Order: sequence, then C-alpha cells, then structure tokens
Amino acid sequence: MAMNPDSRARMTDAGLNLIQQAMSIYDADLTLAVCNRKFGEMFDLPSEFVTPGARFDDTIRFLLARGEYGPVEDADAFVAERVKQAQAFEAHYMERTRANGRTISVEGSPLPHGGWVTVYTDITSIKLQERLLRIRSAELSDQLLSHAEKLAQTNRELASTNAVLAETKQQLIEMEARTRTVTEMMPAHIAHVGINGRYTYSNRRLSAVMPSRPSDILDMTTIDALGEEAFSKINPHMQRALAGEANIVEFNHEESGRRIRVALTPEVAPDGAVIGVYILSTDVTEEAQARAALAQTRKRELAAQLTSGLAHDFANLLTIILGLQSRLERQVPDQTTLDLVAATQAAARRGGILLDRIASISGQRQMRPEPTDIDAFLSELGTMANASLPEGVTLDIRPAPLDTPILIDAGGLQDSLLNLVLNARDAIGKQPGQITLQTQTHGDTWIEFIVRDTGPGFSGEALKHALDPFFTTKGGEGSGLGLSVVYDLTKLAGGRCTLSNAPDGGAMVSLRLPLRRPTTGPGPSLVLLVEDNPDIREAVREDLIAQGHAVIEAASADEALALADLPGIDVALSDMMLTGEKTGADLLDALAARAHPARRLLMSSLPPSDDRLRAASDRYPVLRKPFDADALQAFLTQDTAQ
Repeated sequence: MAMNPDSRARMTDAGLNLIQQAMSIYDADLTLAVCNRKFGEMFDLPSEFVTPGARFDDTIRFLLARGEYGPVEDADAFVAERVKQAQAFEAHYMERTRANGRTISVEGSPLPHGGWVTVYTDITSIKLQERLLRIRSAELSDQLLSHAEKLAQTNRELASTNAVLAETKQQLIEMEARTRTVTEMMPAHIAHVGINGRYTYSNRRLSAVMPSRPSDILDMTTIDALGEEAFSKINPHMQRALAGEANIVEFNHEESGRRIRVALTPEVAPDGAVIGVYILSTDVTEEAQARAALAQTRKRELAAQLTSGLAHDFANLLTIILGLQSRLERQVPDQTTLDLVAATQAAARRGGILLDRIASISGQRQMRPEPTDIDAFLSELGTMANASLPEGVTLDIRPAPLDTPILIDAGGLQDSLLNLVLNARDAIGKQPGQITLQTQTHGDTWIEFIVRDTGPGFSGEALKHALDPFFTTKGGEGSGLGLSVVYDLTKLAGGRCTLSNAPDGGAMVSLRLPLRRPTTGPGPSLVLLVEDNPDIREAVREDLIAQGHAVIEAASADEALALADLPGIDVALSDMMLTGEKTGADLLDALAARAHPARRLLMSSLPPSDDRLRAASDRYPVLRKPFDADALQAFLTQDTAQ
C-alpha cells in the first residue's frame, strides 16, 4: 500500500529527530530546506531560523551577533566570506571551539542537484577524554582503559535511548493534541465513563447535543451531567455496557425537544474485566424527521397501490347503481318507492365523496414548504374558521412570538388546523364553548400547534383509534378520514400528531412540526425564463426582478436554445408544456447535453400523476403551479442548497 505524503513526512521528521547530531540541508539558493530539532537546540536558534525557507546569511549574521564565532572586526566581510564558501559547495570537515567553550565538529557534503548537507557533532566530552588519556596514559592499566571504553559505549547507548524516549514523548503529545482538536470539532459528544460512573474524558460537546446540560463534566457523575430525564433513559443501556455488551439507544429528549442517539462501547482490560464505557452521543433530530417523512411516504405509496384497483372497481359499481336507480325512478310512480330510490342515490353519491377522500390520502401529495409569517397565517385561518362557528362558540388564537418567517407547507397545515377546529366545534355541540388554538416553540427544533376545546373530550377508544382511517364517533355523519388526513399530513412533514384530554376537560390535539427557517436566498442571477403564456411569464418575471435577478425571456424551447449562448446565464426556469414540439424537459435535456452551467429548473400545472411530469421530476426540481413570490424564492433557495 502506498504511503501518503503526510505520513512519509512525519516519519522522516521523526527519524531525523532521533539523530544525536545536529543536521541542516540548504538548497542551491542558500535557503533552509530541512533541519532536525537538534540543530535548533545546539545553536539555540529562534523558530524563524529553523523553518524551511530561512536564509543562510541571516542565520550566520544572527550567530555572529550573538558571539558564536568570537570577536570579528568586519561582520559584513565575515558573512560574505561564509556565503562565498557555501556557494562553492566543497566537502569539508573541521573542528572548532565555540564561544561557550563547547567543541563541535562540522562535516559538510555537497548534494547532486545543488545545496549541501552539514552535520554538527558535539565532541567536547571526547576531546576531554583524549586530553585526560594523554596526560595519564602511562599510569592507566589495560583493564581501566577497557572499562572506560565500555562505560563510554554504555553512555552513548543511554543517550540514544533517551533521545528515542524524548521523540516518542513529543509524538504522543502532538498526537494527543491533534486527537483532542479533532474530537472538539466533531458535531457529537465523545466521552468515557469509569466503572464508578464518573466521566474521565469528554470533548466538551455535551451542551451541543443537549443544550441545557453543562460542557465541562470531567469527574461528574452521569446523572449530574445528563440530568434525571436523560439518565433514566440511558442508564439501563449503560448497565448493559458495563456488563460487556455494546449497544445503542435512541430516545426523545423532552427537555430540549431533540432526538438523541447514544452508542455505548465497553472498555475491556487484558484480563477480560470491563473497566469503563466509551460513549458517542449525536443529535439525530433531522434524521429522525426525515425517516418519519420517508416512512409516511412509503405508507402512502402502499396505500395507493392497495386502494387504486379497489377504488376503480368501486366507482364502476356506484356508476351502475346510480344508473339503475335512475331507471327505477322513471318507471315506479308511487312515493314510497321514490323515497327509497332517492335514499339509495344519496348513499351512492356519498360513496363517491368517500372515494375522493381516499384519493386525497393515497395520492402523491407533494409537500410545498415556503416562508410563512405565522401571525398572518393564523389571522387568515381565524377569519376562515370563525365563519363556520355557531353563535356562542368562540375561537381564541394565541400565537407564539416569532421574529422571522418559518418554512411550512401552509396549505397542508391550514387544512389540518381547519379540520381540527371543525372537529372541536362538533364536539362542543349546541351549547356555548371555546376553542383555543395555541402555538409554542421548543428551542430551534419544533413548532407546536395545539387545538383545545371545552367539549367532553376523547373517549378511551377514541384516544386509541381516532387517527385510524374510517374511525368516527359521529355515526353516519362522519367519514372517519378527518383526523387520519391530519395525521398523514403531519407525518409527511416530519412531525408528530398526538391526542389527549386536557387536565381541566376537553379534547386536545397537538401538531408538532420541524421548525425550519428560510435560508439566505441566492444572489442576483441572470435567469432564462421560458413560458408560453404571456400573462404568467410577466408575473414570474416581475417576481424575479423584485428579488434582484435579471431576466431574459423566451416563449418556446427553440427560442430559449437560441438565447442560451448568451454569457452569464445562471438559471434556466422553464414551464413543462411549451408551444411547439419540445417540452420544458426537452429544453433542459438539450442544455445538459451542451454542458450548460446554468441550474435547470421546471415549473408546471400538470397533476403529479402525469407520466411526462413524473419522468421529468426524476431529473429536475419542479415548482408546482400556482405559486407566489415567496414560494418562488423558496424554490430557488432550496435548489441552491441542494
């Protein structure tokens, strides 16, 4: 396996640092290419002189000023002479005594492609031993000389071992620093808990996963660090890990409104005993929301497959029944039979309405999140709902303070809330009562819509089955699809729908939706707008210009292709159905074949079931008509984020 350059460089540095001598390599331009740590330590050089790129003459001048070469009358001439010698690149060996009294040997060798390598060895102790041996050589025995040689060898081995240990220690320090930096940057909490239940390590990211908890938790117990709620959910799994079983737990952290996943891995000693647990905690709220939306989409697809054939046959049967009843109505004159015919026809027509409701559940409804001002949204909802409330029943709307719009499917949410308000109206009945619609936020994760009424509340059976399709407590007056549609729309948005009875009586339905704020829109772009309807083209053009974009227009695919070569086009936004033989999808395919850099987007009023639109939507984002300026901006922004 080939070694990557970073690993090779680290190995080279480590090897050079193990050498006892100081070493430097200067290139042909007399700039430092490589040196080891001993080079800086031997001459006590600041970092700028041991960094690749440092100039040789600057280093000599620094050492000269510090007295390394003793008294020198002409500093410039001295430096110039050393530079001249270096440029000659001749191999040399010399020994000199430094200003501090230490003796070093200097051995230089030229390199094949210019430059030279120099090795500096501190030989002070060797010189001292040589002088002592010369002075006392006559008095020393062969045994003593042998012992001195062994002692010198042992000292050299010890010095080498110390160098290895020092380098290993330095590498461990650097590795620990890198590891801590990496763990601090991760969007997860990484920790270790000892057998006594106290934290021995933490990357100080607990508060990023659970905002209400502290960051510095070293030596804290798990219950103090996590809080009672999270601890009660994690502790059983912690005990399994302490018993030697790695496991994962995922739970809702009600205090922060987040979905948390915790992986626990036991730390096992060589003798097999568990001595601690490694913990990895991550915020998987958005992942859980996406999973819920995907699961609901799959349920809808399955429901569509199961009901489409049955609905088709059922519709045929209802058509036959209505036809037969019409013939019977014309042939039988007595009133009693006519009343029965009318009742049968009414039942058949109600069956047709029921089929439409089933289609709304199993059909491919597309979520259309757009920036929505919640105050304005609730005000409009109140106007619509109040018109259907009888005298004596009031609607109290209590919005949560939100300083910016949020991204929601306003149409789906409006349908859901109107459905809940009308259900609450029916539950109150003819007596006076109140319906309360309250919104509240849970951090930056959820926005919750709560509808309460002063009616009798849900029965036990209703609490279990009210969200099931076709379950109703209204007898023949209800289809049993209202709350199931609300549930379906909420789950499709990645939210949660819960039913309960308020403590002071009455039913309470909660819709908890992901709280998402609009991202910053795309910068000013040049948009190629392709639409064959001049009125629609004009409206979209005005919206784009109001958002800061420049626009060029075309009414057909051929006209657009002729304009596509203009420089600077950033976005191609085309209607699906255009005048001429080519569709909007054909136009975008042609731009893709040219490798045109513009983002390619579609808009369409075709139903989602149209085969042409379904095929095109697999390749390009589609904006469903009708849409307003906010929806257009959200569409462009969403595509940019993708």
